[in-house]
Order: sequence, then C-alpha cells, then structure tokens
Amino acid sequence: MASGFFALLDDIAALMDDVVVMSKISTKKTAGILGDDLAVNAEKATGFVSSRELPVLWAITKGSALNKLMILPIAFLLSAFAPWAITLSLILGAIYLAFEGAEKIFEFFVPHDHEEENTIDLKAELSDEERVQAEKKKIKSAIFTDFILSVEIVIIALGTVLEKPILFQILVVSIVCVIATVGVYGIVALIVRMDDFGYRLVKFGKNEKSISTYIGNFLIRALPIVIKSLAVIGTIALILVAGGIFIHNLDYIHHLIEDIKLPSILKEFAVGLIVGFVALIVIKGFKFLLKKIKGEKKD
Repeated sequence: MASGFFALLDDIAALMDDVVVMSKISTKKTAGILGDDLAVNAEKATGFVSSRELPVLWAITKGSALNKLMILPIAFLLSAFAPWAITLSLILGAIYLAFEGAEKIFEFFVPHDHEEENTIDLKAELSDEERVQAEKKKIKSAIFTDFILSVEIVIIALGTVLEKPILFQILVVSIVCVIATVGVYGIVALIVRMDDFGYRLVKFGKNEKSISTYIGNFLIRALPIVIKSLAVIGTIALILVAGGIFIHNLDYIHHLIEDIKLPSILKEFAVGLIVGFVALIVIKGFKFLLKKIKGEKKD
C-alpha cells in the first residue's frame, strides 16, 4: 500500500518535472509574441488619469484571464477534432490586427476628425458619465485585442506539446497562459506607475543632488517618452504579429516571399502592412457606401 502511494508520488514528480521543462520550451517559443503582447497592451493601457490607471489595468487583466479561460478548452477541442478551425481563427485575427495597425498609421499621416475621443487625459472636459463610458470603450478594445493575441499564444504553446497526453497539454499550456497574463500585465503596471514611483523618490531625497532625486526625476521625465514609444512599438507589433501569422499559416504567401532576400522581420512587416491597408480600404469603402445609403434614405 505504502509502496504504491510512493510510486504514485514518484510518477507525479516525474510528470511535473517534464511539465516544467516543456513549459520553459513553450515559453521560449512564445517569447516573441509575449513581447508583442506587452507592447500592444502597454500602449492600450495608457491614456488614463493617474487615479484610474490601476483600476482600469486590473479590469483589463481580469478580461485577459477570462479570455484565456475561454480559449483553452476550445483550443484543445479544435486541435483534436477540427485543426483547420484553429488556422482559420488565427488568420481572421491576424486580419484584424493588421487592420488596426494600418489604421493607426493612416490616422497619423492623414489628418481627420475623430468621431469619439479614445483617451481620457483631459478629465476636466469630461463628465463622470462620459469618463466611465470612455474607460469602458478602451477597456473593451484592449480586451478584444488581447483575445486575438491570446489565441496566438495558446496555439503556439499548444503546438509544442501536441504529441503529448491531454493532461500534459493542459498543464503546460495553462502555465504558459499564467506567465503571459501575470508577467505582461505586471510589467504594464510598473510602466504606467513609473511617474508616481519617481515622485516618491524625489520626496524621499534630502536634496536635489541626491541619487534618489536624480532617479526620480529621470523616471518622471522618461514616462512620456516611454508612452509615446509604446504607441509606435505597439503599432509595429500589431503588424509584425499579423504578418507572422500570414506567413506561417498560408502556404501561398510563404512560398511567394520565400525567395525574397530580406530579413524575416521585414517580410512579416511588409505582409502585415499590405494586408492591413487592403483591409482598411475595404472597411472604409464599406463605411462610405453605408453612409451614402443612409444619406439617400434620409433624402
């Protein structure tokens, strides 16, 4: 009886050792997408007033965790019974990511009027109700983008353990998802609160030449630069992730650019950018026609 119990413990220990090893491998394979996930979500988590940064970030984090809880069982089922559906969902998600990145570039170079402001920095110009609605809109957008990136993270992690038993797959991919959620949003929280930490260091410093004062002022001055940089990095990340999905999941595109003598990152960016602007043209054309039809009905 005792020997059987200890044998069971030994089997569990061996299984967990294997799970830890494969989790490390899966995490390494998803490192690129995790970096993109960080850049994209950090950019989306900024733009809020200081007192609302952590509550909003917590709401996005909970949404991200819920995304992964929904994706995991569906991914395991599709992997077993309909692998083509995983590829289809990846491609559709990539089109959205490419569109969002292309739209940001278009809005930067082409002056236009925003129908509704997405940020809430100017709290003096917003009522409480308007601020709440603006927050909900940006949270919803961040969670939706996180959903698409989470699908990619889950699929890549799952791909490293497809030949393993289902329990092994569940353990490994779940660990990767926990690391993705806690790690990414933990770093985002540090970024958005960087200026507050800087103010505390300045107050802690006894004089203007102290090390804490110097570091505090550096953090305060660096935050706007970091946020602006994240906006650019996040846009590039969207396009790179999309391009990578197209190249690795569509044989036609893969073979089309295979002989082009360029670094893979440039190929991914070019493919993502092209698809993004095609999607942008289609969607803007559809909106224009819809607006025109509505105008004709009113007349």
